[in-house]
Amino acid sequence: MDYTPVRRVVTGHDAAGRAIIQEDGAVPRVQRIGGDIGPIFHEVWNTQATPAPIDAASGEPAESGIILAPPKGGTRIRILDIPPEGDGIRSMTPEEAQAHFAEVGAGSASAHHGEGSRHALMHRTETIDYGIVLEGELVLIMDEGETTVRAGDIVIQRGTNHGWANRSDRNCRIAFILIDGAFQPDVQP
Repeated sequence: MDYTPVRRVVTGHDAAGRAIIQEDGAVPRVQRIGGDIGPIFHEVWNTQATPAPIDAASGEPAESGIILAPPKGGTRIRILDIPPEGDGIRSMTPEEAQAHFAEVGAGSASAHHGEGSRHALMHRTETIDYGIVLEGELVLIMDEGETTVRAGDIVIQRGTNHGWANRSDRNCRIAFILIDGAFQPDVQP
């Protein structure tokens, strides 16, 4: 799958305290997860605390690899290019689904338990996620029900078990802003 690079413009301050454009270019961390059938992750930025420290000219806090969830107490923004779903996902075993999520440090997030699972890539994270569809469409699958979201639609994912299926014939590009969260007793896994 070909994709358009994601441009990232980062602002900061010069030595005199004036606002500047510190960085302008393609997102530096891009990786396909899950082999040929998986999405492409464009890691845009992360913060590692709330409130996030604002200084003159530091860069993005360093991370190794691609991690699904945001840092504890932090945030993450990423763009995903999700290709049309094929038989590779539909026939995925629970072990293959867990390995898929393990590639992004979240093997335990996988909720695929074989027969009866609504989708092979069902998962749950302890986060609030804002998903903004930029182009194409996806089907959001819940334990009960599903809905199709299209360009311009926004999903607020509140630590729920869910999966994404691209049942169309073209790529879907979606932006996710992830915020570290904490499960309350009434929704503890």
